Amino acid sequence: MHMPIESPHDAIVIGGSFAGLSAAMQLARARRPVCVVDAGAPRNRFAAHSHGFFAQDGTPPFELIAAARERLRAYPSVRFVDGRAVDARRVDDDTGGGQRFTVSLDDGSTLAARRLLLAVGVQDVLPEIDGLQPRWGTSVLHCPYCHGYEFGGQRLGVLYASPESVHHALLIADWGPATLLLNGNAIDDASSELLRQHGVAVEPAVVSGLEGPLPHLAGVRLAEGRLLPLEAMFIAPRVRIAAPLASALGCEIVDGPIGSMLRVDELKMTSVPGVYAAGDAAQMRHNATLASADGVLAGVALHRSLVAGLGD
Repeated sequence: MHMPIESPHDAIVIGGSFAGLSAAMQLARARRPVCVVDAGAPRNRFAAHSHGFFAQDGTPPFELIAAARERLRAYPSVRFVDGRAVDARRVDDDTGGGQRFTVSLDDGSTLAARRLLLAVGVQDVLPEIDGLQPRWGTSVLHCPYCHGYEFGGQRLGVLYASPESVHHALLIADWGPATLLLNGNAIDDASSELLRQHGVAVEPAVVSGLEGPLPHLAGVRLAEGRLLPLEAMFIAPRVRIAAPLASALGCEIVDGPIGSMLRVDELKMTSVPGVYAAGDAAQMRHNATLASADGVLAGVALHRSLVAGLGD
C-alpha cells in the first residue's frame, strides 16, 4: 500500500552517527525542523572503544551515539526515524510550500524536506583473507591514532593495499616493531631503502590467513607455510559510499586515493543544490573527531542556505 508523504521538514539528515548527529545539533539549535534517519549500523560498530575523541577517550562508539541522541531529543524541533533510506529524489514544487526533496524509507513511508544532508558514511572493502573479517576492529585495524596505543611495543604488521602502504608502515613503526606485508606485491628500491632506514621489516610472501584465538591475533600464515608472529595488523582498505542515495539524486561521485567519495564545495554542498554531505563519504581523512567537525560545518552551512534561500 502506498503511504502518504509527510509534511516537509527544513532538513532531513540521513545517517545518525558522528557527522549526522553533529549536523543535526546545529540545525536544532537554529530551531529548524530536522529529521534524522538512521539504520543503526555506523562504520565504527566493530570497535569496542572510540579513542582520541575530545573528552570521551575510551568510550564505546554506541554509547557516544546514544548520548548524542539523548541530548538532541531535548530540542522539540528534532525527530528521529529508525530505518533505512532506500531512495531520494528532488521534487519540483510550484506551490510555494518549500518542499524540495523526498526520501523513501524501507518501510514504504516517505519523508519530505527543503534540504538533505547525506551523512551516510562508507563501507570498508576488506581483502578476502581467511580470518581477517572476524578480527576487524579488534586486532585488524585501520587508524593507529584510534587503536595503536593499546598495542604499543608489540609486534605489528601493515598489509599492503597501495603504494601509500609504505608511508603507513613508517607511521605504524612509531607504535612498535613493524613489518610491511607485501602480500605478493612489489615496491621500488627507494621505498625499500626508506623502510630499512626506519627499521621496518619487509615480508614479500603472500598472506594466506590470520591465526590466533578470535578476535585476537597471534600471527599471519604465509602461503609458503611460515607463521609470522604478530599481535595486530593494520590496513588502509579501499572504501565505497555506504548508500545509493547520492547516485539517485545525481550527486557527483569522484574516485579518491582510497575509493569513492562525494564531491562537495568548501561549505559541504554537493553538486546538487540543496544537498549537503558530511563525514567519511565527503572527505578523505577519516576518524570520529573529523567526522563530527565535518558535520558541524555542513549543518551550519545548510542552515545559512535556508536563511538565504540558496538552493530553493
